[in-house]
Amino acid sequence: MNEMTGGHTVKAYNEELNKINQLVIELGKRGLDQLRRAVQTLKDEDTKQAGLVIDRDRELNNIDVKADEEIIRLIAKRQPVARDLRDILTVQKVIIDLERVGDEVRKIANLTIHFYDNGKAPPSNEILHDIYEMAEFVDEMLSMSLQAYTELDLTVALNVIKLDERLYKEFRSALRRLSTFIMEDSRNVGQVVDIVLALRALERIGGHGKNIGGHVIFLVTGKDVRHEDLKMINAKVASLI
Repeated sequence: MNEMTGGHTVKAYNEELNKINQLVIELGKRGLDQLRRAVQTLKDEDTKQAGLVIDRDRELNNIDVKADEEIIRLIAKRQPVARDLRDILTVQKVIIDLERVGDEVRKIANLTIHFYDNGKAPPSNEILHDIYEMAEFVDEMLSMSLQAYTELDLTVALNVIKLDERLYKEFRSALRRLSTFIMEDSRNVGQVVDIVLALRALERIGGHGKNIGGHVIFLVTGKDVRHEDLKMINAKVASLI
C-alpha cells in the first residue's frame, strides 16, 4: 500500500499541505497590502512610507523562503506522486508569482522616492493619473486571483484571465495619453519614462494575477491553460462549471 493511503499519514499530509496553503494566502494578502501602500505613497508624496514599503518586501521574501522549505520538506518526507505531486508543484508556481508581485510593487515605492526626494519638480497629478487608474484595476485582478485560489473557484479564476485582455488595452491607452504630454512639452520626457516603467510594473502584477487564475484552473481540473487563447480557456472551463 502506498504510504499516502494510510489513514494517519493522509491526515498528517493534509495538515502539512494546509500549512503551506496558509503561507500562500498570507503571502498573497501581504502582496496586495504592499501594492495598496505603495500607490498611496505616490498619492501622499510620502517618501518615508515608501521606504517602509521597500523594507517590508523582506517579509514577503521570508514567507517565500519558508513556503519553499515546507514544500521541499513535504516532498522529501511524503514522496507524493501523481495528482498530489502535481498539486504541490502548482502551488509552488503560485508562490513564485506572488513573490514577484512584491518585486514589482517595490518599483512603485522606489518611484515615490525618486519623484519626491531628489530636489526636482515632481510630476503633476494629471501625469500620474494613469498610474492610479491602472493600480485600481490591477488591485481588482490580484484580489480576484487570491479569492479564486482560496476558494478554488473556477468562475473567479476564469474572470481574472478575461480581465488580462482589458488590462493590456488599458496599458496601451495609457501610453497614448502619456505621449501627448511629451508632445506638449519635451521636458516631460524623463517623468513620462519613469511613469511608463511604473505602468509596466503594474501590468506585470496583473499578469501574475492572471497566472494564478490559470494555476487555479489546473489545480481544480488538471487542464493546463497557460498557452491557450481565451476562447479555448473559456470553452474548457465553461464545460466544468
